[in-house]
Amino acid sequence: MKNPVTFEITHICKQSGARTGLLHTPHGDVETPMFMPVGTLATVKFISPEELYTMKAGVILANTYHLWLRPGEEIVFKAGGVQKFMNYKGPMLTDSGGFQVFSLSDTRKIAEEGVYFKNIFNGDSLFLSPEKSIQIQNKIGADIIMSFDECIPYPATYDYAKKSMERTLRWAKRGKEANRRPEEQALFGIVQGGDNEDLRRYCAEKLVEMDFPGYAIGGTSVGEDKETMMRMVDYCTPYLPENKPRYLMGVGAVNDLLGAILRNIDMCDCVLPTRIARHGTLLTSEGRINIHKAIYKEDFRPLDSKCDCYCCQNYSRAYLHHLFKTKEGFGTRLMSIHNIRFLIRLMENARQAIKEDRYLDFMNETLANMGFDERGF
Repeated sequence: MKNPVTFEITHICKQSGARTGLLHTPHGDVETPMFMPVGTLATVKFISPEELYTMKAGVILANTYHLWLRPGEEIVFKAGGVQKFMNYKGPMLTDSGGFQVFSLSDTRKIAEEGVYFKNIFNGDSLFLSPEKSIQIQNKIGADIIMSFDECIPYPATYDYAKKSMERTLRWAKRGKEANRRPEEQALFGIVQGGDNEDLRRYCAEKLVEMDFPGYAIGGTSVGEDKETMMRMVDYCTPYLPENKPRYLMGVGAVNDLLGAILRNIDMCDCVLPTRIARHGTLLTSEGRINIHKAIYKEDFRPLDSKCDCYCCQNYSRAYLHHLFKTKEGFGTRLMSIHNIRFLIRLMENARQAIKEDRYLDFMNETLANMGFDERGF
């Protein structure tokens, strides 16, 4: 059987060992490493699909759990799949719903067959299993779909992490068997195991035996410190195939992205850029700024002179400050456009540095200019 999504390494940096690649999907090829904007309800907040495509967003993420609840996977299927439903011309990925269930810790019950929980909108009883997650994702129709896993909190006991990891492996096998569109949708396995090297290794090796077309590292960005998160990544990557894509889930801070690239991660996603934009926090080549501060009231410079986004090419900090203070929606749109494009451009620059065998220099210069310390924190 031919995999619908394949991966090829295009260059390995002589200075750092970081790599660039090309992800081949049914909806086009995408260069890696890449940042994937999150479009929870088949929309990246405040940004049109046409704008995302223009800013070279590549793969967009949609949320299985939320699309299942609203409008329902059958509606998306009848529309011709999620790309046609939202009019996005590029590749898409859906998560499994596992992280959303993790976040419902007060109302969910985890069992071997799946997870029982309450509908956040009307209180109805719901059940999500590995088979049901894949069934929903088959209907939604994204190019890449994810195994249903159990995402544990940090910290967790070794015994809990082991039992959860073993359940995740059983669920991965069940989900793979349930995939009815394997020639159209690539199902990725997810490595779990908490902050335990032996569990991470075991999980990675067993998933590789199942032969998924790609692998994700889950269970990070759940409360652990940065050093622990990167240690979790280091526990996984040596045991994942070189010739298949590696996806670090839920990561979007600049230092985390650059650290992930150094560890041969090819794909990352996060809601961070649009979430912080709604609160007036903006990413710039000189670090984060909070546009609500009074110092920007008469600052008529572009937000970031090095940025090529629509916001920076047309509007000043003073104007953004005004829009934020007056709660104008256009301001949120502009700031969301900027933050998304900033991270996409960061990855473009990272890829170029890798190709020129100077990734370590690029990473250190970028972090220093943005005000991170020598450890990248």
